[in-house]
Amino acid sequence: MAEKNVRGQSAERPQWPKRAVVTAGMPYGNKALHFGHVGGVFVPADCYARFLKDRIGADNVLFISGTDCFGSPINEGYRKEVEAGQFEGTLSDYVRRNHDRQKATLDAFDVELSVFEGSGLDLCGEKHQEFTTQFITRLYENGFLQKRESLQFYDPERETFLNGRQVLGHCPVQGCKSEKAYADECDLGHQFAPEELINPVSTLSGKAPELRPVANWYFDLPAFKDQISEYVDECEARGDRPIVAQTIREFLGAPIIFVNTRDDAYERYLALADKLPAHQYREPSKGKQSFELEFATIDDRDVARDILMAEGIRIRTGKTLVPFRITGNIEWGVKAPDLDGQTEGLTVWCWPESLWAPISFTQAACSYAGKDDESYRAFWEDPEAQVYQFIGQDNLYFYGVAQPALWIAAQNHDDSAENPRPGVLCQSKLIANYHLLFGNTKASSSGAVKPPSADELLNYYTAEQLRAHFLALALDQKSVGFKPKPFDPDESVRTNPRVADPVLKEGSLLTKVFNRLARSCLYEAKNHFDCTMPLGPVSPELVSQVQKVMAKYEQTMAKVELHSIMTIMDDFIRKANKYWSDGAKRVANEDPDVDRRRLLVDSFYLLRVATLLMHPVVPRGCKKICDYLQFSPERFFSWEGEFASLEELCTPEEVAAGSHVVKELPPRTDFFEAHPSQFKK
Repeated sequence: MAEKNVRGQSAERPQWPKRAVVTAGMPYGNKALHFGHVGGVFVPADCYARFLKDRIGADNVLFISGTDCFGSPINEGYRKEVEAGQFEGTLSDYVRRNHDRQKATLDAFDVELSVFEGSGLDLCGEKHQEFTTQFITRLYENGFLQKRESLQFYDPERETFLNGRQVLGHCPVQGCKSEKAYADECDLGHQFAPEELINPVSTLSGKAPELRPVANWYFDLPAFKDQISEYVDECEARGDRPIVAQTIREFLGAPIIFVNTRDDAYERYLALADKLPAHQYREPSKGKQSFELEFATIDDRDVARDILMAEGIRIRTGKTLVPFRITGNIEWGVKAPDLDGQTEGLTVWCWPESLWAPISFTQAACSYAGKDDESYRAFWEDPEAQVYQFIGQDNLYFYGVAQPALWIAAQNHDDSAENPRPGVLCQSKLIANYHLLFGNTKASSSGAVKPPSADELLNYYTAEQLRAHFLALALDQKSVGFKPKPFDPDESVRTNPRVADPVLKEGSLLTKVFNRLARSCLYEAKNHFDCTMPLGPVSPELVSQVQKVMAKYEQTMAKVELHSIMTIMDDFIRKANKYWSDGAKRVANEDPDVDRRRLLVDSFYLLRVATLLMHPVVPRGCKKICDYLQFSPERFFSWEGEFASLEELCTPEEVAAGSHVVKELPPRTDFFEAHPSQFKK
């Protein structure tokens, strides 16, 4: 790929892909978006997608997401609203209503997706069903699916099998303290067998459910341990966020059972040891109250688990690779193919199908663009393409453990001359963020203090103020508290005019400094140059400084350190504004060493670069600046060029005339507005 040129950058340039897909996960279709969805995933993903469009061309980038229409949270949310008399209609109507609300919220936050539909809605839903059938069939034909009989919770009082969210208990995974665990996963992303769940309770009846056998298809995830390990090595080698490799490696350990030493457990274990599959015993490590039993395979571990539990011995299982469930028997779901003529009527568990949903959604996006379904391969199979997936840290098991293995397992192994496309899916670059807290704790709609929805925030802040703040929070490094003053539970803080609102820190850069720079340039052009931008060479030292900033910005974007982007831009915009202000004062004082025309040439140059670099962060205001400068957005918001002056954006006639006409700026015009609630009454 030919590098797009930015002259004067001596630092090593990042290598960008020819094409890119950016994803932002898929919010469940059971509720509106909360601020964590928007601030922790969608805004960062949108910022990065916009940067990539500017950097490698808008036609080469797809930003994909949509509503996850299936899964137990949707079933359970629908049931509760219907029983409470809060909703009338079908389950499909319920999902559609929530999807429309999610889409409206994303639009309000200037999140611009190539497609945002649903796994069971519209064209994306159709493509998704087709691709799911093809993908699962390929896994089966390649020999990586196993039909296994497993236990599923059944509520005898309600006479029904329970979906995942209709069972609550404590997580059985060693070291996990979650008391919000469902049928086979906890709210921290740990996977386990249903029979391991501690103290299960049916949410329908409030009683302990039974376990009954059902047959489903499972993906042989443990068979891909070596390939997953190689994928982790690649993540580390290219400098991905440390939490990615750290979390994935936790699941690459051997199958282990931790046995609590209380209640004569060791003596009881010794009496059973000969009945257990071959294993290695390890004494409790210092400070621990459990000894360890390590097994060669997950099946051996499960046999031992059943024997130990049958004897009432208290155990926990360690994180390891376990068979990954593909199907279930819940009616509301993507239909699974009947692979052996004996499993008709199964649906696909929502997690695996949500992993390949971005691929089927890419097919839909290509269709909307007038291309055929196979066009998705240019984004998902070309070695010169890259997929960037923005996710929450809790979902790393699915995207970082299960997904890489599924991609390898599903490739077409027929690489004969008749079939020159082996269909190898590109592995993703995972952009995992920590939790966006509300105050100092994890946001919870069931807590004493209700966190605001994303929509409620727009009653107090503009979308651009919030976007800038969310991006500055450094969620790549740690969980960070979101502390909007209007929602502070402490009334003395909420009502005190002398207490600053931390959310407005980045917003003031927009509404005060960036506004002032843009207005000053345009008013000066109106007052002294007849609404034209003077053209000519920019001061060489300024060009050198700007191109160093652009190099640093690009290198930072390559590492997806968006909080550092905000730091770079805060410094750059303030210095650009000071350059104008200092020069304007000297012009007003008739300093012979300062030329008004040269000052404005330099200042418009600084404004152009600031607007380009802030475009991914605050696109609405930057587009308005571009409109007043009267340049084509496609050309203005592009990294194609030398960035030595604004002449490269102008026609030869304008360059010869030494000026470019700009739109007249009315008095008191803002490019970045404060929210009406922020004005003193």
